[in-house]
Amino acid sequence: MKKRGLLIIMSGPSGVGKGTIREELMKKDDLNLHYSVSMTTRGMRPGEVNGREYYFVSREEFDRNIANDNLLEWAEFVGNRYGTPRDKVEQMRNEGKNVMLEIEVNGTAQVLKKVHDDGVLSIFIAPPSLEELENRLRGRGTETEEVIKSRVAKATHEFGFKDQYKFVVVNDKLDKAVDEVRQIILNAMKGE
Repeated sequence: MKKRGLLIIMSGPSGVGKGTIREELMKKDDLNLHYSVSMTTRGMRPGEVNGREYYFVSREEFDRNIANDNLLEWAEFVGNRYGTPRDKVEQMRNEGKNVMLEIEVNGTAQVLKKVHDDGVLSIFIAPPSLEELENRLRGRGTETEEVIKSRVAKATHEFGFKDQYKFVVVNDKLDKAVDEVRQIILNAMKGE
């Protein structure tokens, strides 16, 4: 019988580098990582494929998934709903795959209320400081001053939840943060 895979939850403030860390970890074959594809009610964009970027569903189907308790977590953003399908995650874990969720702090709280097993790793990716996070957001050059202030305020709020995670990794240097998260996963795979 295959060993059940881990459920790895990674979250942290916008701009902290979660996506980049996830991309680097996905390249590591020894981790047997599979990224969880979310379900959404938003329309498919050109070039997107159902089941690759998202599972695209109607609002009615999304509501059925809520009613059937098939979403580990969900949220509404800009009029569209997004959620993590429990059945897909469980299927991958039962196949021995380690499933990575990159979700918001609120989503993590929802998942931790629903999944109670030793194979859950919660990892908060933190910036070296809120000032550094603000500098990173400004460095992107993609957001208005109002959006930057809003993201920093949200990050300040999210930072207050870091103690609810099993692990906190500070992303001051990308390679170091990737190595630290990788070691956490490898240790958990060995049962440590």
